[in-house]
Amino acid sequence: MSANDNATPMLRLWVPRDSAALAVGADTVADALQSLAALQGVPLALVRNGSRGLLWLETLVEVDTPHGRVAFGPVMPEDVAALWPALCAEARGEASAHPLRHGLAEQMPYLVLQERLTFARVGITDPLSLDDYAAHGGWAGLKAAAAMAPADILHQVTHSGLRGRGGAAFPAGIKWRTVAHAAGETKYIVCNADEGDSGTFADRMLMEGDPCLLIEGMAIAALAVGATEGYIYVRSEYPHAVATLREAVARAEAAGWLGADVAGSGRAFRLQVRMGAGSYVCGEETAMLESLEGRRGIVRAKPPLPAVHGLFGCPTVINNVLTFAAVPTILARGADFYRGYGVGRSHGTLPFQLGGNIRHGGLVEKAFGLTLRELVFGFGGGTASGRPVKAIQVGGPLGAYVPESQWDVPLDYEAYAAIGAVVGHGGVVVHDDTADMAQLARYAFAFCALESCGKCTPCRIGSTRGVEVIDRIVLHRKNPGVRHQQLELLRDLCDTMIGGSLCAMGGMTPYPVLSALDHYPADFGLDAAPLAAAVEEATR
Repeated sequence: MSANDNATPMLRLWVPRDSAALAVGADTVADALQSLAALQGVPLALVRNGSRGLLWLETLVEVDTPHGRVAFGPVMPEDVAALWPALCAEARGEASAHPLRHGLAEQMPYLVLQERLTFARVGITDPLSLDDYAAHGGWAGLKAAAAMAPADILHQVTHSGLRGRGGAAFPAGIKWRTVAHAAGETKYIVCNADEGDSGTFADRMLMEGDPCLLIEGMAIAALAVGATEGYIYVRSEYPHAVATLREAVARAEAAGWLGADVAGSGRAFRLQVRMGAGSYVCGEETAMLESLEGRRGIVRAKPPLPAVHGLFGCPTVINNVLTFAAVPTILARGADFYRGYGVGRSHGTLPFQLGGNIRHGGLVEKAFGLTLRELVFGFGGGTASGRPVKAIQVGGPLGAYVPESQWDVPLDYEAYAAIGAVVGHGGVVVHDDTADMAQLARYAFAFCALESCGKCTPCRIGSTRGVEVIDRIVLHRKNPGVRHQQLELLRDLCDTMIGGSLCAMGGMTPYPVLSALDHYPADFGLDAAPLAAAVEEATR
């Protein structure tokens, strides 16, 4: 009996085209499904969507049923033949008992417990379908902005409390207002999509899974400040994101959302996608501008600020992907709606990314104010190894290691600054109790030495000396005299890098080093009690 007996309707399936899914065989899964449909004569509509962010379940195959989309995963290519009858049964409204079945995708606990504003469409729509985007609320923010005066757009963004999601957390509305009021006939909008922090992948997921949202946010920024040209600077390691963005930009311009008359506003804005060359430091905004202008990516001294003297010497709005992607929701639903999420001065939501030694790695979009404990254990399920969690690094390779005593501190910018940590881009990397924190501290210096642009001495030389000092501390763990001398030198070196570096590359490298030293002294051969007293004395 063929699969389309019992009046099997057209089979509508979703298979992600996200890079994480492609890495585990999503293309092969899609090809196998199409081959089976053709062989059995079953009409098939296959949509290549983005990832919903449950990365441990990729490839996550979804089937349209009378009750909604039912999810199966992780589906490997060799699972497709056995999965096929279950997909056909589900399409007819008959619940299957397949072991990979997770029920209705929208009711999966991992998703139900999130507050998805920025990622509301990712994993649901076809990333390159403008109609699909519009059917799920797309372009509403740009339509609203096109009918508003620039000052009113600026007011909405400022009042929303949106802050830059790239790490610095500077209020977006203030930056935009500075560019709008800056002198100059030509102004630019630049998206920093050089997402290079370890454990971060939200930018990539959004660019691959909902590129029109980024385009819409940048177009709104252009209307607000009077810019006519924009650039998306994407890291070279994201070829799928680059291809998706370029196609989405072409389609948006053909449909009138970009180009000579943006959304019928009578104002022009054109957008280009540029690929970086693999430099981590080009994630720093001025180094990125140097690269965009065709030069080596080296940090510029500030002032002047890019908002006044940026790309090609013109006033420039620079934000990252998640910042621009938050703007359409603000314009479509109002500033008060957006600022209603979060705590204190940290308004809205942040897509946190769970990586490292984690059982359920993936993306979790939540309002500011939840805790690391809720993220790592509630969503992440603890370590993949099954061993106790020892340290959690938050905010990328330059972020601090957060010990268990601080896992209940609310995740917001001010609360984390108070404990000497950063929220950053929302990357969360978990380490179990086998981690050697002295070696992780050494890695922070080694990473900085490798990626430094070399312009300033504290970063260029300090990072190399830092590796050497930690090597001596480890070598002399049982020699208190030498070890104490090297520890003093290490703290002096970190102080110099924090105070003397031109950018966050050198200025933040000490964060993981000092947090490892302060919270995990045993890994450096130290007794915890005297060190704790010394830290308390130093911070009085």
